[in-house]
Amino acid sequence: MTKLRIAIDGPAGAGKSSVSKLLAERLDLSYIDTGALYRCVAFEMIMNDVALDDERGIRRILADLQITFRMEKGKNRVFLNGRDVTAQIRTEQVGMLASTASALPFVREALFAMQRRYAEKGGVVMEGRDIGTVIMPEADLKIFLTAKPESRADRRMQDIKTAGLEEKPYEDLLEEIRRRDDQDTQRAACPLRPADDAVLLDNSSMSLEETAAYIIDLAEKKWGQGVCRRS
Repeated sequence: MTKLRIAIDGPAGAGKSSVSKLLAERLDLSYIDTGALYRCVAFEMIMNDVALDDERGIRRILADLQITFRMEKGKNRVFLNGRDVTAQIRTEQVGMLASTASALPFVREALFAMQRRYAEKGGVVMEGRDIGTVIMPEADLKIFLTAKPESRADRRMQDIKTAGLEEKPYEDLLEEIRRRDDQDTQRAACPLRPADDAVLLDNSSMSLEETAAYIIDLAEKKWGQGVCRRS
């Protein structure tokens, strides 16, 4: 396995997870979903009725946090303290709380070391909201993946249908995405922004397959044709 490190940043709903999984599979890299770490914290807060201003309660959750990833039939499953929470952490409620909790400095500090261990090993595609700027600034290739809010709302709607979750009005999803964007870009701690050397990629009119192919082409231009590509 190559030691290449690819950072994928961008707002909610841009397709970071799906694209990262495709890249990891085709370039023979490990896939690390850093957003799932924050979602797991938020999920535990909800399950244990821990409020955002309850620092002691949140620190207790962080101290007991054990998160593992496992690829099963092409899907990256997330296990929290031994329990499969892949579906439960993808709700809008968890996502909004995760975005808010991620602005707490002590939460970011606690999860930073975990993410850095993945980065230092190399051979990874790591995605989130501050990978190229904070977590893995030494990444060999940095992509800031974005799309118009309307395109992201369409994708979220499709994801909800595919997962068999309770559907929400399109207008509500669009408003949530815009609110999430404001939250992520305006927070005081590590606001969402592209790294200075990141490639900005708007995939509003691209499929996930096309997006992954575009990034692979960028990697091959830098490291040569056929770089770690799987057939």
